[in-house]
Order: sequence, then structure tokens, then C-alpha cells
Amino acid sequence: MGLGHFGGGVAAARWLARCGAVVTVTDLADEHVLAEALAALEGEPIAAYHLGAHREEDFRQADLVVVNPAVRPGHVLLEIARHGGARLATEIELFLERCPARVIGVTGSNGKSTTAAMAAAILRADGRRVHLGGNLGGSLLDKLDQIAPDDWAVLEISSFQLFHAGRGARMPEVAVVTGCTPNHLDWHGTQAHYAAAKQRMLVGQQPDDLAVLNTEDPEVASWASLVPGRLVPLPPDEGLPPLAVPGRHHRLDARLAAAAALGVGCSDQAVREGLASFRGLPGRLEPVAVIDGRRFYNDTAATTPESTIAALAALEGPVWLMAGGGDKGTPFGELAEAIARGARGAAFYGAVADRLAAAVLARQPEWPCTAVRTMAEALRWCWPRSRPGHQIVLSPACTSHDQFQNFHRRGAHFLDLLAALADPRNRYGVSEE
Repeated sequence: MGLGHFGGGVAAARWLARCGAVVTVTDLADEHVLAEALAALEGEPIAAYHLGAHREEDFRQADLVVVNPAVRPGHVLLEIARHGGARLATEIELFLERCPARVIGVTGSNGKSTTAAMAAAILRADGRRVHLGGNLGGSLLDKLDQIAPDDWAVLEISSFQLFHAGRGARMPEVAVVTGCTPNHLDWHGTQAHYAAAKQRMLVGQQPDDLAVLNTEDPEVASWASLVPGRLVPLPPDEGLPPLAVPGRHHRLDARLAAAAALGVGCSDQAVREGLASFRGLPGRLEPVAVIDGRRFYNDTAATTPESTIAALAALEGPVWLMAGGGDKGTPFGELAEAIARGARGAAFYGAVADRLAAAVLARQPEWPCTAVRTMAEALRWCWPRSRPGHQIVLSPACTSHDQFQNFHRRGAHFLDLLAALADPRNRYGVSEE
């Protein structure tokens, strides 16, 4: 249910079909929207594709429904399937059930991808064989035959995936929680529901498992009593090497990753080497261009206010911000204050443009900002106001789904706009194309 664009649905469909299951792929999107995912399944023994709508009879007849994590709680078709005796599971739950390796799972509102990648880098520096996946790096389900019991799997796991996990589902032997601030409230409904989903990774652990909590987050620090196994403390910041990626938030990610690695026996030397070798992830405050002395950063993976606040704190010198997108129901008060304090000006675009601009102007009525429709218009506003030595950063603070299929496509569009801007023939205009 929900083939999606990030590979989990494709991997689940492929793996189940190859295992001999009669697989029906159903998605509200049509063939055009799902073209890339459908191409990845070409030649696989899929029994049926029902696209553009879901069919109730598919759910009444199912033995297993593999749920795309984005499907909302209480969906009527899931209830129909459940009442008919079907099992509901996610792709990552199927993987965890069958994965022979030990697993480190990383969840939280911000920093999941970077923390998971840093942990994998440390484990590799310690000589371990590591498989990095989940929300970061794609599904590992159809790579099960390549994973050995002595290996490690490092998974980024979302609140959606944890919510949909069945009762008694295997949870990672090492659970890392990077933080818990208001997020995805359009999906979860309340912050309590969102926090409860994150907590499932802890309460589902076994007594001999390990947990690493961001104790600098008061909400997460209060979850210590939920941990059934051993709580691994964060190492001090001064004990870590300099990082190639800027910002205090990346220092915190490194401490979380180091704690997980040290907890499973990695050496201090491996921590130093692994973190020193980490060069950052695409779309996470990634320097992507210098045009006429202006430095551009692609922070498209910043889908929460906290991520954009951290980006502004990490960058030194005048910053022109491009932010906006879809509305997840998150409050913008702290973000507006950070923008007015940390940026020279901002262009807000997309569905939340007016709300973001109003939040900033309510605090500083004369502050330079605008509300526009598209990212191209936002860049067209920032460019002539910037000067050599300034920085222009795409750090949306919001979901991409109002205008893009996902945040990867959003980042790719930003790079296309910069390529056009770098062309001297187009220097003073940014094409919508």
C-alpha cells in the first residue's frame, strides 16, 4: 500500500514477489508520477498494479499489507484488512525480522541521517562490516542475502515506521534518539502521539540492549525510565576531533554516534578516525556553488524549523535564506525569531510563505523579507540583494510535498536554478524551468 518514491515499497514488492508471494501494488498516484519506481520493478513477478486509487477488495483479500509509512493512522482500508485477518507491517519491520546482523537504529526529530552515517563511519573505522539503510540510503530488505551475522546494520527509522510496527516487532539492539520536538503534527495529530511513536523503539528493546538518548533535549532526557537495558552516556564534546561539517548540531550528532559505537565496543581511535573522515551528506548544509563571490548551500533535508535554526547558527557571515514548502502543522515562533536574528533577509515560498513572512514581520515589522510562490522567485529576490562574501542558503524548514515529490527533488531543482544563475547570459534572471 503506497509504492512511494524512496525505494522501500519497491524493495518490499520485489523481495516478496521473489519469495513467491502474490503481490498487488496499489497506490493513489498514477503511472506518470510513479514512473521511476515502476521502472525499477520491470520484469519482476508482480501479480497486479492498481494505480490512481485503492480498491477495497484488495484489502479484504490480503494476508499481508505492507504499509507505506506515510499512510495515516486509522486509515479505513487498513482497518478493513485488519478485521479480515491480515497482518499489517512496514518494509523496515520485515527487514528487522529477518536481518541476521546486529542493528543500530536512529530516530528523532532532527539529525537522524547524519548520526546514522557517522555511526556507520566509526564502525567501519573499527574494522566492522556495515550496511547503512532505512530512511537513509534506501531499503536493505532485498540485500538480506549479503548480510552476515557478524555484520552491523545501521538504520534511520522514522516515527511513521515506528507507529506502524506491529506488537512484538523486533527493535534495534542499539537505539539512538536524537531529539523530540514538534514535527509531523499534520500526521500524528498531537505531540504526545508523535513522542509515543518515537518511544516505541525504546520500550520494544530487550534487557540486554543499549540505548543512547540526547539528554540535552529535556523531553528525550525524561525517557530514561523507559529504557529496559543499559543507557549509554554521551561522551564530552571536547573529546571529539574537529569535524569537516560545520555547526553545533553536527557536534551533537557526532557525540550520539560516538556513544553508540563505544557502547558496542569500538575503540576511541575508531571514533576519532571515523568522525574525522566524515564529509557530510548531500542536502544537509552542503556547499554547492560559488557564483560571483556568493557561496550557496543546499540544505534541502532541513524539513523542520529546528534544522533551519541550526543551519543559521552554523553559518558565519551575512546569510540570505530561502525557506518554505508544505505545512506540517509545526509552530514557527522560534524559527521566526532565529531568522530575524540570524539572516540578513529571507524569501519564503510555497504553501507556508505567507505564514512564515507574517511570523517574522510580527517580530520585526521592517525586516527585509518577501512571500513568493516558487523557489525560483525566492532566488530571484535574494540574488540582487546579496553581495560578494554573502551566503545564500536553501534551508526550507518545511516538507517539500506542496511542490516536489520529495526533498531530493527539491534539492535537485535548487541545483538546476544555480546552474542557470551561473550562466552569464542568465545572470540577472532565474528561469522557472
